Amino acid sequence: MIFVRYENWKSYLRFYPATSLLLLANFVLFLIVSFDGGSTNVETMLRYGALYSLDPYKSDGWRYFASMFLHNGFEHLFFNSFALLVLTPPLERIMGSFRYLVLYLGSGLLGNVLSVSYYAQSSSIPHWLVGASGAIYGVYGGLLYIAMLQRDKMDEASRKMLYTLLIMGAVFSFLPSIGWMAHLGGAIGGFFIYGLMVRLFKSSRM
Repeated sequence: MIFVRYENWKSYLRFYPATSLLLLANFVLFLIVSFDGGSTNVETMLRYGALYSLDPYKSDGWRYFASMFLHNGFEHLFFNSFALLVLTPPLERIMGSFRYLVLYLGSGLLGNVLSVSYYAQSSSIPHWLVGASGAIYGVYGGLLYIAMLQRDKMDEASRKMLYTLLIMGAVFSFLPSIGWMAHLGGAIGGFFIYGLMVRLFKSSRM
């Protein structure tokens, strides 16, 4: 089962440096924001890089990356950090840290772009968006590619676990205040980014 973590903290840092760095960035930024206005304060979050579905904020390109490292309250941070800590490391081992980061950030970017476009066109009510979940669903998308098309890289128990996570994620994505479009866009992005990398790096371990 690839989703069970057996490592101690020293081994975890050595095996998953990119995931460890992402976790650290999320926690550090959460602490900074918490002591400078609060992680649930809209004005504070906009100052630090939250996405917003109205101009001039939606035209700020840097927000589409910065918002991945912001979280709306501790509960939001906790659930995304748990997913990062436990569920995403297998893909870093398969891809290597650099390619894993490219997939993570690329998926999060696509999820954010689709979310802002969707809310800007479909709702007259402004929406502000933060969180790592689009990027995390991008990792799920990469793992889904493996489960479906590289079956030798994933055992049956892990494959069933992944399908269960995706089904549960799809259900919870439609709860109030959840950015379902970021989840969907991230998952699609991760699936195709992983597939593209497989073709670009045929001679590598992918």
